[in-house]
Amino acid sequence: MNAEEIREYCLSFPFTTEGFPFGGETLVFKVYEKMFALLDLQKAESINLKCNPEKAINLREEHSEILPGFHMNKKHWNTVLINESLSRDFIYSLIKDSYQLVYKSLPKKYLIQNHVD
Repeated sequence: MNAEEIREYCLSFPFTTEGFPFGGETLVFKVYEKMFALLDLQKAESINLKCNPEKAINLREEHSEILPGFHMNKKHWNTVLINESLSRDFIYSLIKDSYQLVYKSLPKKYLIQNHVD
């Protein structure tokens, strides 16, 4: 799995934008200006994803490749190491969960106008 595959998947979600607010090494994906994924482009070895706090803890306990979010609020973010130990589908499901969690936290005006499942 490489950075371009992750980029394409993140951009497949409605209302997603990408940018480099923290410099050229970290590609950030947002839905309506709220971050849901941060991808390290320098090495493309990890991605930071938002997560429900209880689920975040469970994922860290179950998978050594999932760590508290690097440079993020460790209660709400995980760093997922991208390697062959975690399947593409599993990583994609974590990205989708992150997107949906952020999308559902948006102000009601966005949710009513642009419902996404």
